[in-house]
Amino acid sequence: MAPAVGVVLGIAALAFLYATLKPPDKAAGNCPAASGALAARLAPLARGDAAAVTVASDPRAAMPLAFERADGSKTTLADFRGRAVLLNVWATWCVPCRAEMPALDRLQAEKGGKDFEVVAVNVDTARLERRGAFLDGIGVKALARYADPSGDAFETLRKDGKALGLPVSLLIDKDGCEVAAVAGALKWDSADAAALIGALKGG
Repeated sequence: MAPAVGVVLGIAALAFLYATLKPPDKAAGNCPAASGALAARLAPLARGDAAAVTVASDPRAAMPLAFERADGSKTTLADFRGRAVLLNVWATWCVPCRAEMPALDRLQAEKGGKDFEVVAVNVDTARLERRGAFLDGIGVKALARYADPSGDAFETLRKDGKALGLPVSLLIDKDGCEVAAVAGALKWDSADAAALIGALKGG
């Protein structure tokens, strides 16, 4: 009887240590459990005009991509922690990118603020004057003009299997975790996309 009691006590002690030592708010992928819960809420919203969005089953920390602001100063995705982000990587030579840019600008105008930003990063590596001329030509006003003339951000996404081509977009929650992605252009000003972004902001 004594050995059996000892085994039970030993199991109970191990269970207590596990519960004490493991981070209680962490989900797989080094992200808070809240990121997993957010992804679960987003999944049924990836439909209609937003059906191309792939929601992560296991959210993970977004890669530390670096790029430039309009004034040439450096920034990274980590600087956006605390608010939700739609990261869009595009180039002037990419026809689908050019087609979706007005919708991204409207989305930023309608939904952008302290809790959400469309971060559209241009990855042209030559004839850099074309990006400004293009954005001016289509009347982009709400989007901040981010760029990565080194092309490193796109290459990082390509090696991770996220960017087989352009455009590519990532949905990143307030904790800096990637909860969804889409390869190709999307109707970001559609009702379906609005519902998705609304849930992302609320998460």
